[in-house]
Amino acid sequence: MASEKEVKLLDFWVSPFGVRTRIALEEKEVEYEYKEEKNLNLGEKSELLLKSNPVHKKIPVLIHHDKPICESLIIVQYIDEVFPSKTPILPSDPYARALARFWADFVDKKISQYALRVWKLKKGEELEETKKELVENLRTLEAELGEKKYFGGEDFGLVDIAFVPFTSWFYSFQAFDLLSVEDEFPKLAAWGKRCIERKSVAKSLSEPKKLYEFLSARRKVLGVE
Repeated sequence: MASEKEVKLLDFWVSPFGVRTRIALEEKEVEYEYKEEKNLNLGEKSELLLKSNPVHKKIPVLIHHDKPICESLIIVQYIDEVFPSKTPILPSDPYARALARFWADFVDKKISQYALRVWKLKKGEELEETKKELVENLRTLEAELGEKKYFGGEDFGLVDIAFVPFTSWFYSFQAFDLLSVEDEFPKLAAWGKRCIERKSVAKSLSEPKKLYEFLSARRKVLGVE
């Protein structure tokens, strides 16, 4: 088991990308030092963050033996490789592993960018177009899930870790009258409830109402409300 001195995580509690990393660390039972970028929403970044991720200057950053690893999906796969003793995050079969990476990439490119933008927009054409893209992509993702327990079948893995942080945002989407995942995507909603039964997920997810309060305050600053 890694000691706290070996592993550090630079993160901000709101970030779904940071949640991914926390879930992976919990799945592997890795002890780590959590370093919150407390003023990130004010545009203030610590010297350690700027030093550790000079290219993108974003969280999360995993620091292992003083070596920084950036980008959440890369971090999750790194954790899987470096701490292999616990349940694997990626399947051993090369084709299944490729599929998992494909759908995790789909979540990044087709879900997250719209989910993180839709709540910031005022009523109008851009909002409607963003909602349309998000709904279509969620429909594609739900079709891939089908009747499976997790995206990898019976095994909780990379795609689940990639998408499950956004389940904390479902409450806000409905409260802002943007989208009801429960009504429109019942399989995804049920999958989210199964995931939160896992200790790693329950411990790592942002609390939906706390997140809603944060987003509401940000909407007021942005002039959306």
